[in-house]
Amino acid sequence: MPVLLGDRNTAVASSSKDVKEHWNDWPNEKGFDPEYEQPTPVELRVTGNIPAYAAGVLYRTGPGKSQVQTDQGNLFQLSHWFDGFTQTHRFQIIAPDDNQPLARVFYNSRFSSDQLIENVRKAGSRDFSRSFGQGRDPCKALFSKAQSEFVPSTDPSSTNVGVTLSVNMPGLGYDSGGEFLDRWTGSNSIQNLYAKTDYNEFKQLDPVTLEPISRASQKDFHPELAGPLTAAHPRSDPVTGDVFNFNLEIGATSTYRVFQVSASTGKTKILAEFPGTPVYIHSLLITEDFVILCLWGAHLDPLKVADGVFKESIMPTDPSKPATWYVIDRKHDQGLVATYESPAFFCFHTINAWQEPSKEDPSEIDIVADLVRTDSVAIIDLLGYEFIKSSLPKAKEYMANRGHDLNSTITRFRLPNILRETNLEPRKASVEWSACKEWAPELPTMNPNFGTRKHRYVYATASRGEATLTDGLMKLDCDTQQSQLWSRHAHTPGEPIFVADPNGTNEDDGVLLSVVLDGVKGTSYLLCLDARDLKELGQAHVSGAVGFGFHGQHIPTMGLPTGDY
Repeated sequence: MPVLLGDRNTAVASSSKDVKEHWNDWPNEKGFDPEYEQPTPVELRVTGNIPAYAAGVLYRTGPGKSQVQTDQGNLFQLSHWFDGFTQTHRFQIIAPDDNQPLARVFYNSRFSSDQLIENVRKAGSRDFSRSFGQGRDPCKALFSKAQSEFVPSTDPSSTNVGVTLSVNMPGLGYDSGGEFLDRWTGSNSIQNLYAKTDYNEFKQLDPVTLEPISRASQKDFHPELAGPLTAAHPRSDPVTGDVFNFNLEIGATSTYRVFQVSASTGKTKILAEFPGTPVYIHSLLITEDFVILCLWGAHLDPLKVADGVFKESIMPTDPSKPATWYVIDRKHDQGLVATYESPAFFCFHTINAWQEPSKEDPSEIDIVADLVRTDSVAIIDLLGYEFIKSSLPKAKEYMANRGHDLNSTITRFRLPNILRETNLEPRKASVEWSACKEWAPELPTMNPNFGTRKHRYVYATASRGEATLTDGLMKLDCDTQQSQLWSRHAHTPGEPIFVADPNGTNEDDGVLLSVVLDGVKGTSYLLCLDARDLKELGQAHVSGAVGFGFHGQHIPTMGLPTGDY
């Protein structure tokens, strides 16, 4: 059973009647249309205490503005949260010292698509040649043939890229000197910062000012990585720092290329190339020896990918079509070594995977994979602004009648008996358990030190029906199925980032950092929670509203980054 934790561990509970009466006590538009931008770092007022080991830089990115007042006098409005004009945020946490007994926090931010916003302002519309859900001229294709060759823009702020962030991305001008651990030591540890999305494009940002610098694509890794789609969440080996991702080329026969970028040399190696059903895949998994790519129930219509709005190219999840799991060897040049099938589902965010002795035969190996699972792609439509801006009619109607239709769960899959030799005959992947459906978890994170190893704890945002987006932060104990919750009425939290205590002895020794909008005051704060019991430790108060973002990464003053491990 869930354990509910409120302010300072006070137990709280809400009936469905309370939810329907109080969910719209406050408007949340400031989180979707923030006007606040702070180009120069300013010191924030800190209450409570943030532990010294959390010192470093926390980056956050995601949608900023969703509407623009045009020179023609009309209000241009985006229709889907994923298309919001990107804004990037930087929180610099400075450890206490003899002269300053408490941690200090400095904040700066920047809208990252200034030229795109200016183009909209002048034209009264936008060239939506690459959007997720915005209606536009059907002649302007999302991934048209003319775009198969990537042509860098002279102004990187004319493009909208900002779903995830990577610090010191190998293969794009970063020099590790051959030592992965050297990436994060010394005062100049942050050498580059790139924003990423599910489209094959990167935007380089200045690590301090956040100013857009340049654009790049996976073709800069390898000339064969020219397909339009990839995962916004690559995976990094926690020991070597090597980065793993895929590239999807869409055509009469669609081709997946799974690749590895070496952190020590910057060189890219294609691990496997195989045909497959084109699918919208936001994240993937790695274990110590394998890359796992799951083709879940978000199949793409190739013609609509080329000719229409990308969201509309995602076909409804067909329960009769199983999800297909592809297992790729990443150490011995064996390429694609196994395939599995499981009942149909959809997923935005994977959590972690690892190898362990097989339940069927201890001399063999099973792969265990945790992710956030939903029944279908219906959640994508529910993230349109008409459903998540609390003052809009559809949002009011949806919240008044909302049940558990988001139905996301943290789910554990098992891929049994990975054979030593290649065997591509599909075998069955099984569901071991699912948890937390009543809290509709999303944006999951964990202690990054346990990447590719068996973990016990997962942290995520919760959506219990008290707000149109998120209304709490949760912790799941995967061993006991017990869960805990932090929440405050009218406070909307973002993704919780785990920062490990370097002197800790347990997996949950550390803190969670989350950016929260106070819906009553209309301003945001950086929240620091004890990861063990979700008690509040400290807050750093921003003078304006920080937009509801997607993802972030924390780079400690010393040590390894926390993010896509």
